[in-house]
Amino acid sequence: MSAQLLEGQKVAEAVLADLVKRIALLKTKGVTPGLGTILVGEDAPSQGYVRKKHETAAEIGIASFHKSIPADAKQADLLSAVDAYNQDPKIHGFIIQYPVPEQFDFSQAMERINPGKDADGLHPINLGKLVLQEPGPIPATPAGIREMLIHYGIDIAGKEVVVIGRGPTLGRPLALLLSMKAKGANAAVTVVHSSIKNIAEYTRRADFVIAAVGSPSVLMPDMVKPGAVVISGGITWKGKRLIPDVDESVGDVASYITPRLGGVGPTTVAMLLRNVVTAAEVSIR
Repeated sequence: MSAQLLEGQKVAEAVLADLVKRIALLKTKGVTPGLGTILVGEDAPSQGYVRKKHETAAEIGIASFHKSIPADAKQADLLSAVDAYNQDPKIHGFIIQYPVPEQFDFSQAMERINPGKDADGLHPINLGKLVLQEPGPIPATPAGIREMLIHYGIDIAGKEVVVIGRGPTLGRPLALLLSMKAKGANAAVTVVHSSIKNIAEYTRRADFVIAAVGSPSVLMPDMVKPGAVVISGGITWKGKRLIPDVDESVGDVASYITPRLGGVGPTTVAMLLRNVVTAAEVSIR
């Protein structure tokens, strides 16, 4: 592999170090930021993601609250958990871990969240703020990708970016974020998806390619311009093995690439916790 690795852990450590200072200041004012999570069902990867979020929160001084809802529960049980977190002053930001079992309405539950406590930045009001470039929580994985580019000093302004995937949690908000006139952004962004016949026609000309579909090895070396910056935002689990959207062999062509492990995962957790701390700061203004 000739490409330099974009190690997400280093980015996350810098973000978390800043949060430690902000949390200490909040505590002098009698406020301990609180993270809440709601997990529906027993999906093993989701359990691992939630556990990692709470472990990292504890390391930097954020209080943690968790609610598990059985897979055979009702939508009303999920909505009740959301209402309880909305009303709890100790919880400044919370998430419903996605995905949820198919009999649950995730969108309805998301809309029930108090937008000020939406740590994932996925409430319609907060996505609207993103479109309008108004202050608000930014979806954690897109925010982490932008933070990664800033951390490594990779200038994206004016460059051509192709995002593979248009999902509401990653591809779509990421395209909005990277096209903004802001630090770590201001790019020309094209979004491609499963209905595009030849995705490679787009990716081969791009300076940056970000795969965000959750499809193993959807991006291969012959689809990438030599020297491009390549980021794998989506993942798939094959048994206990994590497979990124970007095939590892792309590292022979790219100038920078995220590793199979330790890419956007750590930055996603860090940016989620940043949203929680920011919500705690807003609560006392």
